Amino acid sequence: MGLTDPLLVAMAPYAALLLGLVVGSFLNVVILRLPRHMRAELAEACAELRSEQAEPVANRLFGLDYLIHPPSTCPNCGHAIRAWENIPVLSYLLLRGRCSNCHAPIGLRYPVVEAVTGFVSLLVVWHFGTTVAAAAALILVWALIALTVIDLDEQLLPDQLTLPMVWLGLIVNVNGTFTDLTSAVIGAAAGYLTLWFVFQVFRLFTGREGMGYGDFKLLAVFGAFLGWQLLPQVILLSSLLGAVVGVALIVLRGRDRQIPIPFGPYLAVAGLVALLWGDAINRSYLQLAGFG
Repeated sequence: MGLTDPLLVAMAPYAALLLGLVVGSFLNVVILRLPRHMRAELAEACAELRSEQAEPVANRLFGLDYLIHPPSTCPNCGHAIRAWENIPVLSYLLLRGRCSNCHAPIGLRYPVVEAVTGFVSLLVVWHFGTTVAAAAALILVWALIALTVIDLDEQLLPDQLTLPMVWLGLIVNVNGTFTDLTSAVIGAAAGYLTLWFVFQVFRLFTGREGMGYGDFKLLAVFGAFLGWQLLPQVILLSSLLGAVVGVALIVLRGRDRQIPIPFGPYLAVAGLVALLWGDAINRSYLQLAGFG
C-alpha cells in the first residue's frame, strides 16, 4: 500500500533526496559519537570492576543524549557550528571546506556521507515508491551507511545499530513486506549461523579470527529483511567485492596482508544490491540456468 496521488508519487524521490541529506548530516554525528560513547561505557564498566571511581556516562533521553549534547563544534578551535554552517553539502561548499573561525580544513567525508545518503534515499524511494517497504528500506540503508563508515574507522559493527535492524526486518515482514515471515525468521537465523560457522572453521584451522561477531549480525539483518533465499547472493557478492578490493590494496598500495580488512562495508553494498535488485538477479540466474 502507498500513496496514489500522481504529483506526490512524482515528488517523493526528490523529497527523499532532501530528507536523506538531512539524515546524512545526523549520521555524521552517529559515526563520530557512537564509538566514542561505547568506549566511555566500557571504561566506566572496567572502573567499576576495579572498584575505582569513573566519570559516569550520561544516559538521559533513552541513553541517546550523547548524540545531541554537546552541540557540534570545530574539532580544531572549538567554534560552535551555527545553523547556516550545518546545511548538508551546501555549507561545505560555501565555506570552501574550512572552518569559518580558524579556517582549519573540514573533512571531505562529511559532505560525502550526506551526498551518498541523499542519493541512496532517492534511489530507494524511486524503486519502492511511496510504500511501507520504502520507509523500512530507508531506515535500513541509513543504518548501513553509518555501519559502513564506523567499520572502516573502528573495525566495529555496533549492536546498537545491527540488533534493532534484525527486529525491524522481522516486524515489517509480519505482513510480507519484503518476504514471508517464515523466510525472514529462517533468514535471520541462517544469516548469523552461516558466518558463525565460517568463523569457527577458520579459527580451527588457522588459530586466528577471520571476522567479527558484528558481521554475523549484519548478515542476519539481511536475512530478516530479505529472507533466506537472497543470502547466497549477498554472501557471494560481498566475498567477491572483498577479494577484489583486498587484492587491489595489496598490489597497488602495498597494504600489509596481516592488517585486517573490515568485511562490513562489502556486506552492506551487497545487501543494498539485494534489497533493490535481488529478486530480479535471482530470476535472471535461474533463467540462464534453465530453471525459468
